[in-house]
Amino acid sequence: MITLRQLRYLTALAEHRHFGRAAEACAVTQPALSMQIRDLERFLGVELVERRPGDVVLTRVGVEVAERGERMLAAARDLVDVARHRGRVLNGRLMLGIIPSLAPYVLPRILPALQRRYPELQVELRETQTRVLLDELARGTLDVVMLALPVTEVEVETLKLFDDSFLFAVPAADPRPETSRVSAYDIDPQQLILLEEGHCLRDQALAYCADSRRAGAGNGSLGLGATSLATVMQMVANGYGVTLVPEVAIDVEVRDERVKLLRFAPPVPGRTIGLAWRHTSPRKVDFVALGQIVTEVLGSGGKEKPTEAPTARRSVPADNADN
Repeated sequence: MITLRQLRYLTALAEHRHFGRAAEACAVTQPALSMQIRDLERFLGVELVERRPGDVVLTRVGVEVAERGERMLAAARDLVDVARHRGRVLNGRLMLGIIPSLAPYVLPRILPALQRRYPELQVELRETQTRVLLDELARGTLDVVMLALPVTEVEVETLKLFDDSFLFAVPAADPRPETSRVSAYDIDPQQLILLEEGHCLRDQALAYCADSRRAGAGNGSLGLGATSLATVMQMVANGYGVTLVPEVAIDVEVRDERVKLLRFAPPVPGRTIGLAWRHTSPRKVDFVALGQIVTEVLGSGGKEKPTEAPTARRSVPADNADN
């Protein structure tokens, strides 16, 4: 008989490609993990793993078994959630994944509200790129993820949270006044600084710039492959280029007077932020409640609703300013 333990060990082996690291991830000894894999192979009558010195490769059948095993493990976790969370909203453990271009700007605002409203909730966070988050969501490692929509995976259900417009960040010495409006045609691809490949924010910026006659922006000499928006903004502040910055990040990343923000002419580029979860998950009511907290705290535009007298912050050009 196939056991969930065997499937968990096999999927860990598929991920780590090393018996020792897989065993460590599963909190078991290497011989115990290896024995369970052998038992699974004997039961199925096929070889699942090619064993090489210092490396492990799954066979074609092994890959298919591991993929199906991941779905079975996710279903088993959903089954546990049905029993543990029935009738109670946002209690127990919640594995929340979030993209790096949201985490530093959204989490400090929503986590205190979650703790106050749902004191029995234990949030465990995972911050990484979209593709990794969706893979871990499908495997059941994560319960829900916050990311940019749309999500094309057919087995995922989504909920829109807010729209996040982009602004154009330039060095303060840029001659254009803050009341001016820019378009994709005004962006010099050789000056555009973006996050490294794999970040959806980079893809969204390139998609906007591709509408201009200078398509291919971001592939010039300043393609530094930064891993954080903070690094990108420091490059702009020091006069090395320009970038598109999401409005949700302005209060944190645009405090430097050496940076000037310009708004875009319509259609204004931006992104839609939402939640995504497995459509088989029984915790939809939890995710809807989480979404309500986010929109209550941040509003439909992703900017925190004031709860006290406003404090000084970096000015942002008004939406209705004249050109």
